[in-house]
Amino acid sequence: MIVLKSPAEIEKMAAAGRIVAEILAGLREKVAPGVTLAELDAFAERETLKRKAKPAFKGYSGFPFSLCCSVNEQVVHGFATQRVLVPGDIVSLDFGVVYGGFYGDSAITVPVGEISPAAAKLIKVTEESLYKAIEVADALHRLSDVSHAVQAYVEARGFSVVRDFVGHGIGKELHEGPQIPNFGVAGKGPKLKPGMVLAIEPMINEKGYDVRVLADGWTAVTTDGGLSAHFEHTVAVTDNGPLILTQI
Repeated sequence: MIVLKSPAEIEKMAAAGRIVAEILAGLREKVAPGVTLAELDAFAERETLKRKAKPAFKGYSGFPFSLCCSVNEQVVHGFATQRVLVPGDIVSLDFGVVYGGFYGDSAITVPVGEISPAAAKLIKVTEESLYKAIEVADALHRLSDVSHAVQAYVEARGFSVVRDFVGHGIGKELHEGPQIPNFGVAGKGPKLKPGMVLAIEPMINEKGYDVRVLADGWTAVTTDGGLSAHFEHTVAVTDNGPLILTQI
């Protein structure tokens, strides 16, 4: 079921989204060689509580951290351990909060020091594919147009789209309908309507799209050891086009 939100509810979601955006901006500044993932997680939780919000992920289906930290070949849902970031790493930071009864959810991938040209291109293309998808998140398009926009942009640049994890609707629940794959043919699925709020999140691999989940039951990695990048925004479909709720 797809739950349509009223303009007043979208305003509440925008407040949650702003908190997510502010904290991710702070995390981006903190990422550096020598920093541990645990330090990033502690910062995210501390800043969330300062804003009278609640970390969305901690305790969700048993997930033990406030922040998902996925390094290099890790795709999504990585643990915020004592791992130390080193020059050349890339780290995907997926973060959400609950505020005013609604969820906000967003992700960025950040370079650690100087990275390879291939890693930089992967990050750039992944972020650009998110905005290509957002461009068609309006009442003139169907759900699969969003999916197709990501796939077409990414594959034309030599990268692959993860199949095992997808975007989702969001609102009073972290995961609502519909599911939003990052691949598919255009012109299919439900017509987008004002009031839909979508967490659009391309997860893009350097090499093949196959992934596996580690023994911790959460951390997904590329099966071929290639790098992976992840970007996400919470986006409302409005009468005036797409509105990004997780952007400062």
